[in-house]
Amino acid sequence: MGSGMTNMGMGNQGGKAEQYFAAEPTSEDVRRRLHVMLRDHEADVEVSNGVFSGTRVDLGTSVLLKRVPEPPQEGAFLDLGCGWGPIALTMALESPKADVWALDVNERALELTRRNAEINGIDTIHAVMADGIPQDLTFDLIWSNPPIRIGKEALHELLMAWLPRLSAGGAAYLVVQKNLGSDSLIPWLAMQLGEGYGVSKYASAKGFRVIEVLKA
Repeated sequence: MGSGMTNMGMGNQGGKAEQYFAAEPTSEDVRRRLHVMLRDHEADVEVSNGVFSGTRVDLGTSVLLKRVPEPPQEGAFLDLGCGWGPIALTMALESPKADVWALDVNERALELTRRNAEINGIDTIHAVMADGIPQDLTFDLIWSNPPIRIGKEALHELLMAWLPRLSAGGAAYLVVQKNLGSDSLIPWLAMQLGEGYGVSKYASAKGFRVIEVLKA
């Protein structure tokens, strides 16, 4: 998962943002090396303070990666709120011909995602803030553990900035904790996205829902 949102398509949420929402974390950058499983792929990664889930693959991200269907072999993919990059890395490992965009507002997160791509010999990940993504680019696939704790209004703004950028025939998969509003998010997304989109619960596990958004 990722981070908070000023440069991910939304306004500043004031002083209550958690530390990993900051564009430039003030905590000391203490790197740690982890060996992780990303679907069926082993990877060595670096993590640090001031970045979401800086000690492991977050449970929600793990649920998402285990439950989503196989990605297309190629296309433009988006990891919305990338953190240190577990979702983007998985996309790139699963689909080596795909162009993977990893989006976050946290500079340290983006730096770690770039570093982790390098460690694992991946050259298809672009870890950027929102203004680094071409405005006319659409995505064949979006995977996201979105930053629920930035607040409902900010979350809604974030999702409506990026989900409409699905390509025709594209799909998005979002993992959200059940007790943090996943079930109410489904009808809200269906209403906001409107005709041409299908929104449904795709899977459930360990207190999380995986929401599927399909664009006709």
